[in-house]
Amino acid sequence: MKVNIKHISNLHSDALRGLDFYKQELGFLQERLQEVAGDNTGEEVEKQIGHFQDQFIIHGQRIDELNHEIQKNQRDLGYELEHSDGFAEEGTLTANEDLYEQYVIEERLFNEMRHEFNRFAAKWM
Repeated sequence: MKVNIKHISNLHSDALRGLDFYKQELGFLQERLQEVAGDNTGEEVEKQIGHFQDQFIIHGQRIDELNHEIQKNQRDLGYELEHSDGFAEEGTLTANEDLYEQYVIEERLFNEMRHEFNRFAAKWM
């Protein structure tokens, strides 16, 4: 099976740009969470604030992990292509596909969390 290196490079670029966007978005969400926390002190709101703070930490860690893993895969592919007459190991290509699938899952979960947070923030701001 032959895989176009431009396709793989585009997937890497798309995923890395997406991860950067979500990392920045976490900063904006954190600022809004602090605004809600500053304006509301009820127990119900505090529980939700804790929930979202935990979610932001989890997503931030996952974004960092994926970013690192995708960059490593990108380096591995480059090394293999450079040192093997333009061919990459099947395992490296499979890892690339798995990483992109993990990125798509993180993207979906992040967006679900963001929509849930926006509904919460709209209610309490």
